[in-house]
Amino acid sequence: MSQVVAPTELDGGHDAKDIKTMHKFSYGIASDPLTQLAIVISALVHDVDHPGVPNATLVQEKSALALRYSMRSVAEQNSIDISWSLLLQDSYKELRQAIYTNQEEYTRFRALLVNAVMATDIMDKDLKVLRNQRWSNAFDGATTTTTTPSSSSLNHYRNANSKSCSDRKATIVMEHMIQVSDVAHTCEHWTVYRKWNERYFVECCHAYRQGRAEHDPADDWYPSELGFLDFYVIPLAQKLQACGVFGPLGEAYLSTARRNRQQWEACGQQVVEEMVERYRLNYENSNNNNN
Repeated sequence: MSQVVAPTELDGGHDAKDIKTMHKFSYGIASDPLTQLAIVISALVHDVDHPGVPNATLVQEKSALALRYSMRSVAEQNSIDISWSLLLQDSYKELRQAIYTNQEEYTRFRALLVNAVMATDIMDKDLKVLRNQRWSNAFDGATTTTTTPSSSSLNHYRNANSKSCSDRKATIVMEHMIQVSDVAHTCEHWTVYRKWNERYFVECCHAYRQGRAEHDPADDWYPSELGFLDFYVIPLAQKLQACGVFGPLGEAYLSTARRNRQQWEACGQQVVEEMVERYRLNYENSNNNNN
């Protein structure tokens, strides 16, 4: 959240109107502590009690969780319910008092958190279509922004951004921010990307060994990762760059994702072979220790 463009980044040459407009440029996120805290907490809790398999598997298995949530966004709804129940416990009374002080703030905070966590369900096709439509409607014709907004940009936002429009854009930007945080390793240094990529690979291998996945993830991990970077990660990073809330850092995130994609294409097959071998050795050692 500290990377969101904020008025403190302006030099002394800007007047009070420009400072107010800079808040509008971040769609109010930079000047709204409740929104910022909701995003942070959403990032912390969005995978609480995750079962280690995708929603599609839970639905196919007709698990108790899937039935409880009517076969839609199963893991996400479960995380929300568990996290909210924890927050309402007596031991978190002081935290609640720090977050909201009246019913209006309570309702708004819960709505922000629920919306953000639900946005991490990227496999629900209906939700994906709706999010893409909302983005197109809000940011149609958006141009790529790599620096702090120019005076022309500031004038544009003074004239074009009504309160309702800004709120709508803030909601959409928050959804994409939490989605990026969910796959943040893809926009980090190659070593960080590889570390978390392998951890997810191991999780998928465990599911396959347990009979909860139909295919061995090693069979198509290399091309699947290329597709994930090409059709999800990089377009997502492009959207955050285009909306401008991260200023020049938006370009940095996008560039890093592209570099990781290039490096994965160049040596990803070898990386997969190494991950497979490490998993095999660890699996065999674990079995030997249990026997």
